[in-house]
Amino acid sequence: MGRLSNKVAVITGGANGIGLATATRFATEGAKVVITDVNDTNRETALKKIGNGAIFIQQDVSKEADWAMVFEKVIDVFGKVDILFNNAGIAAMGDAEHFTAEQWHQIMAVDLDGVAFGIKHAIQNMKTNGGSIINMSSIEGLIGYPNLFAFTAAKGGVRLMTKSAALYCAQQKYNIRVNSVHPGPIHKPEKDNDPKEQKLVSEHLPMLPLGRFGETVEVANLILYLASDESSYSTGSEFLVDGGYTAQ
Repeated sequence: MGRLSNKVAVITGGANGIGLATATRFATEGAKVVITDVNDTNRETALKKIGNGAIFIQQDVSKEADWAMVFEKVIDVFGKVDILFNNAGIAAMGDAEHFTAEQWHQIMAVDLDGVAFGIKHAIQNMKTNGGSIINMSSIEGLIGYPNLFAFTAAKGGVRLMTKSAALYCAQQKYNIRVNSVHPGPIHKPEKDNDPKEQKLVSEHLPMLPLGRFGETVEVANLILYLASDESSYSTGSEFLVDGGYTAQ
């Protein structure tokens, strides 16, 4: 307990999934947590689960003006930002031959532009006191997948943007660490009865050495490590949590 005492964390896409699991872990470790999301449908449920005085800010990560607004509000309430988890993202099936321009631009706007704007504004607001930026990538940021052409491109971009930002912060002596997280297949309890999800599970299980999908809390535990001072010598690196998927 207390691994994030006196720290303030911003988590995008924090109202559900990995974002919510991470926000909850952060709060149990003493952090003041701010979750953002593009809509406020799950706002009250999420805040109740997180506890510890967590707050919600509605944000479209693809709009840079929203990023300036988020940091302004968080600093007004808590006085600083120590941690940014760039978690918000979208995915859509589409191969290299059949993707649409609309699909491409939408995924890039959220998954790549959104992370870039987050990195920029986090650096500007953390450079005096230092901090940790954690960017959500994917195993598809490291290996190819035939039906996720745009998503793979965006997540690969996140991996290399992370390295560039980490080197820049080190060069400037800002004491800001920047790392990326690359989950493999993660269990989605809300889709347990969805035939499409069950088909996806059956296709991927044989490729998972540990024989199961990961749980959101298992990803959150890794992100907690990167947010804490325990990872003080880690920057510009990618961290896998994939049940051995990419080890083969």
